[in-house]
Amino acid sequence: MNKHLLPLTLGGLGIGITEFVMMGLLPDIAKDLAVTIPQAGHLISAYALGVVIGAPLLIMIAGKYPPKKILIALMVMFTAFNAFSAFAPTFNTLFIARLLSGLPHGAFFGVGSVVASRIAEKGKAAQAVSLMFMGLTIANILGVPLGTFIGHHFSWRISFAVVVFVGLVTLLSLKFWLPALAAAKNRDLKSELSFFKKRDAWIIIFMISIGTGGLFTWYSYIAPLMTEVAGFSSDAVTYILMLAGFGMMVGNYIGGLLADKFSPAKASAALLLTMVVTLTIVHFVSFSQPLALIMTFITGAVSFSLAAPIQMLMIQSAKGSEMLAASASQASFNIGNALGAFFGGLPLVYGFDYTSPAYVGAAMALVGAFFAIWLIKGNAAKEIQAAKEKYAVLH
Repeated sequence: MNKHLLPLTLGGLGIGITEFVMMGLLPDIAKDLAVTIPQAGHLISAYALGVVIGAPLLIMIAGKYPPKKILIALMVMFTAFNAFSAFAPTFNTLFIARLLSGLPHGAFFGVGSVVASRIAEKGKAAQAVSLMFMGLTIANILGVPLGTFIGHHFSWRISFAVVVFVGLVTLLSLKFWLPALAAAKNRDLKSELSFFKKRDAWIIIFMISIGTGGLFTWYSYIAPLMTEVAGFSSDAVTYILMLAGFGMMVGNYIGGLLADKFSPAKASAALLLTMVVTLTIVHFVSFSQPLALIMTFITGAVSFSLAAPIQMLMIQSAKGSEMLAASASQASFNIGNALGAFFGGLPLVYGFDYTSPAYVGAAMALVGAFFAIWLIKGNAAKEIQAAKEKYAVLH
């Protein structure tokens, strides 16, 4: 592995732990701070809200500085706010700490994606970006189960202390290993924001926000799916989540390869359509434990293989606004998180079983694929028009 990319992977590891470990710590936090589990669930929403707010805002503020300085500043924020979470005395202060912890999330991945694509070998930009996102998958395999175990057996505050430790290690690696790339010259914020006036920008945003929501309809309810439908014990859920995380790691690597070999738009469309198929299969086979485990791995792989293609799609569609656009894709991903959990829960409210969220996820992925295909056709039309204009000039 290129050591220049390792700081980005470590940053993804810390971010992945703090984002996803909360799901496993909710009962411990609720008991310790004397709130209900649904109230504690607001801490997940607070973090997602922080991502949506911070992703574009921090890039607009800091975009004129060199990428290395931006990433170090973001990781300082991330480490400090997670330390705040570890020592938060009340639920309200923890809520604020989680909101603040989410602020640097999208901006870190936005800037990191651009840095990874710049320092990558020729033709391997998407694979470099996928190495950054590998930190998220490692978090799901090792970091989140470890954080959950610590929270259950010792204290949830120690789990956040682990995140702070990862943040400090990331800061050191950023300082000593990340290349010092030049800042954007003659930066024009108004010109960068004009990216959001383009049709393609909103097609991609809707594709990510709705399409990746398909992942979260499944992942948000994977624990009751495995215990209530497949019949696993609650103790097995940790290992099942590790299996899903391993699938995500494999899929993340494959997604980087696909985005380099084909166009990111085509890779995104193909993977979203594949997600439709896998989630539909999940609905029908989750009653069988062996098949449920196989589909846990496959669904994790297919879902997370989208990470690098959609990030490269944003970067390539936003010449001159790469960091802002890449951070917006992370905000969109967290909107997908919220939408997936909400819409996936609706059939449960009306009495359907825990296989029903997979159907909702398949529908969301299908809508995402529609937007990807729309983008591909639009780009093809632009290429044809450009070729006609070039031919007219030459003749």
